[in-house]
Amino acid sequence: MTIEQIQNFKGKYPKQLWYLFFSEMWERFCFYGMRGMLVVFMVNHLAMDEKTANLQYGATQAWVYAFTFIGGLFADKILGLRKSLFWGGILMIIGSVILAVDPKNFFFIGLGFTIVGTGFFKPNISSMVGQLYKNDDPRRDAGFSFFYMGVNLGALIGGYICIAVAEGSMWKSLVPENLRWNVGFGFAAVVMIISLLTFTQTQKSLGPIGLSPIMDVEKSKKKILEVATYLGSLIIVPIIIVMVANTKYTDYFMMFIGPASILYLFYEMKNFSTAENKKLLAALVFIIFSIFFWAFFEQSGGSLSLFAVNNLNNEILGVELSPNGVNNAANSLFVIAFAAIVGLVWLWMNKRKIEPNTVIKFGLAFLFLAGGFWIFYYTKFFADLNGRTSLGIFTFGWFIITFGELCLSPIGMSAMTKLSPQKTQAVIMGMWFLASAYGQYFAGLLGANIAEASENATNIEKLNVYADGYYQLAIYALVAGVILIAISPLIKKLMQEVR
Repeated sequence: MTIEQIQNFKGKYPKQLWYLFFSEMWERFCFYGMRGMLVVFMVNHLAMDEKTANLQYGATQAWVYAFTFIGGLFADKILGLRKSLFWGGILMIIGSVILAVDPKNFFFIGLGFTIVGTGFFKPNISSMVGQLYKNDDPRRDAGFSFFYMGVNLGALIGGYICIAVAEGSMWKSLVPENLRWNVGFGFAAVVMIISLLTFTQTQKSLGPIGLSPIMDVEKSKKKILEVATYLGSLIIVPIIIVMVANTKYTDYFMMFIGPASILYLFYEMKNFSTAENKKLLAALVFIIFSIFFWAFFEQSGGSLSLFAVNNLNNEILGVELSPNGVNNAANSLFVIAFAAIVGLVWLWMNKRKIEPNTVIKFGLAFLFLAGGFWIFYYTKFFADLNGRTSLGIFTFGWFIITFGELCLSPIGMSAMTKLSPQKTQAVIMGMWFLASAYGQYFAGLLGANIAEASENATNIEKLNVYADGYYQLAIYALVAGVILIAISPLIKKLMQEVR
């Protein structure tokens, strides 16, 4: 199948999008299931205090996303998107199996494999989605919104089931108490195998998309480069393990990788025209602002996990639920319910020439984020004497934040593919996820500060400290949103014809 045949599809979505949708869905089940378990496992089973667990969480997640930049680079230059994705999946399976066997003793070893694997898997599947569309196809944003729904379907199922099973609020009679965490981590390995099988059985329909960029290189040399990449990624696993276990090394790395990636982008820019470079500068503005968005949003896996466990009741409309399971999965449920609708709204507005441009959408994302965190703060007014407050109101906060995410994340991924030249697309997508790495890293620092302020406090005092911390984040998000909307005309000029 040629690239023209793929891109000239009829209807709203190309059929290949469905195959990538399901591969990504199972991979996100694996990732979000593990994400939701990390902080609680560290506090309850590795005897870490809440501040250390938050820093550890931030470091782990930062490495996951930082490695997407490296994974994107090797996909662009050597492996191609497909082989990179497959290799990443294999490493993620190994990491999940290690955690399932003995999470207490092999915790950081399992994380090391998972981090490197995600780095090879994650940026490349998104790049393939972008290549299903022509550059000027208005259906692209709707396609990314639909793909993002697949991400969240996996996150919803994995994000709730893994936590609920691990903590014993689900399948209590089926899973022995001493094996609950093993089973929680084990789910991740099983679904990752399904993800890889889905991809390998459907990749023929992708035509030339994602093939090796060095097809014309001599066969033996090509083999050497590919094998060196595989071996190099295995050698780096123990280094990652040490860096994650000692968060101060992560601090040094984060001081280096961001500036280094921007310098690398500037180096690449000398190969492009002035018009292309203006678009790359616009992409850089989006990347930098997204750091702040994710620093707040990703409290979900850190401080909000502990807030859910300690300070939320376990009931919504009379139904008993795992509070941390809801914290980890509610956002995904709302994305599934509204992603396609929001995508269709953009299409409807586009036809009437009233669709807001990407910069305004980013600004709106921060305003919704501010609203959600204000609701998290507001939960403190509904607390009982034990410092437990309404899970229902807390969930409504996630409902509001979801619209912010839908204005930023799928739109941002789509913008990265529209603003970057073909030759540097995986690198730009890697930088987009690297921004998430910084967001995760700062999320850990913010969560650690909140946890430190609430040390040795009663549960009701802890509730107030956490709620006041979320009030501060709401104000910062509001300011960021107003700034973005104010500078939108300037960024729009850099973007030129791209909306």
